[in-house]
Amino acid sequence: MESKKLEALLMSADLGSFTKAAEVLGYTQSGLTHMMNSLEREVGFPLLDRGRHGVRLTEAGEKLAPLMRELLRADTALADMVAQMSASRSETIHTAAYASLAMHWLPAIIQAFREENPNVDVDIRMADHVDAPYALLSQGKMDVIFVSRQEPGAYEWVHLKDDPMYAVLPRDYPTQGRDVFPLHEFDGKDFLMPAQGFDKDILRIFDREGVRANIQPTVVDDATVVNMVEHGLGISMMTELTLKGRAERVLTLPVEPAASRELGVAVRSLSEAPEMLRRFIDCTQRIVRELSR
Repeated sequence: MESKKLEALLMSADLGSFTKAAEVLGYTQSGLTHMMNSLEREVGFPLLDRGRHGVRLTEAGEKLAPLMRELLRADTALADMVAQMSASRSETIHTAAYASLAMHWLPAIIQAFREENPNVDVDIRMADHVDAPYALLSQGKMDVIFVSRQEPGAYEWVHLKDDPMYAVLPRDYPTQGRDVFPLHEFDGKDFLMPAQGFDKDILRIFDREGVRANIQPTVVDDATVVNMVEHGLGISMMTELTLKGRAERVLTLPVEPAASRELGVAVRSLSEAPEMLRRFIDCTQRIVRELSR
């Protein structure tokens, strides 16, 4: 039995009129009458009494009505669930991240998020410039970005971690037994700037401390900078996360005074963020805390 026929039957009985039921359901009266005749032929016995005062369920119709209503409720619940699942499967969170964050944080974050939300996709774009994710966010092309905090702008910030800075030195660099590297010692030294655009975080620290390093013109990735330092072509400064897994062949010392870049996620508006995006941010905060222990 078709659910639309059952719906029309119950609506006609509830309203006591084919005319009123047809108006509510958007049928013509003749079309609805035809549906009821078809349904009664299908079941093999009358379901409605038709009279001068309208229509009402027969005794057989009264017995079947509760089951019909239950079937219609189940049909509605099924349709709602299918629509929900379809919408969920089409939902994608678009994110951009610096390479170091994408490498060391996002795999664990996405794994945990997918375990909790298996039908939501996370699309990742790697950023090769500090400003690129911010531009993508402002253009509406990204839902959330993993970045270091820059100048205030049209975004809201969620702090995740302070990523400390380290001097990156050749193994034979004369440290005089120190376990820290004074920032002023970068003065006048050949300095290899990390990946293009990420000089902003470093130059901000240099300007604050009045450091004037001899910055070498390089447009290479972080791994290449480390290799260049290893071969005595200059010294550099990178964050703990950037150096993770890359510092075996060089000497790294925390800088003094201590300096760091502030890492977090930025969104256009937390209050207007969809529920699934807020879940993703909550998952991100939890996983970063676990990874930082």
